[in-house]
Amino acid sequence: VISPDYRVAPEDPYPAALEDALASYKWILEKEYAPENIIIAGDSAGGGLSLALTLYLRDHDMPLPAGIITMSAWTDLTKSGESYEENFNIDPIFGGTKETMVYMDGYYKDDDPHNPYISPIFGDMTGFPPMLMQVGDREVLLSDTLSVADAAKKAGVLVKTHVYPGMFHVFQMGLSLYPESKEAWEEVRRFIRIVKGMEKSEE
Repeated sequence: VISPDYRVAPEDPYPAALEDALASYKWILEKEYAPENIIIAGDSAGGGLSLALTLYLRDHDMPLPAGIITMSAWTDLTKSGESYEENFNIDPIFGGTKETMVYMDGYYKDDDPHNPYISPIFGDMTGFPPMLMQVGDREVLLSDTLSVADAAKKAGVLVKTHVYPGMFHVFQMGLSLYPESKEAWEEVRRFIRIVKGMEKSEE
């Protein structure tokens, strides 16, 4: 597992994080790891970054990973999804206030938040590898996952979307402490095995 310590806003706004993610991916390739053995995963902003990185790789004719895993992905910095209003008063992490990173523009600063490398929800995901997208149904960011999953499916991408009832932002951090988190990690394990099985069957 490689976990890049990428630069973050507001000290280092876009495109710093994407540049660091790209540099990390290139480093992996330079170590002669085959793309079919690489799965990109991220939670929250890292989930959006995982999608943005894959968009960049596809757009620049670079090898794509075997799969993508997102957990509570932040994909829409324009905050256009219905859940930003519907879940505002029930989200225990980002609800009830707009004094959080979700409602601030520090990441994109002077850039357009509609840029797909900033908000992957606006990107064309044609040609993407299989994706597993997990999210809690109490999240302000629920729409960020659902909209991307829908767009990816329409582009012909294999997508497994799992909305966990009663769950909050990145509930997977609970690891084995409660059933939903354990189930989510078991789902991740199954997804990785399925993706690897797909690669073997293609061989």
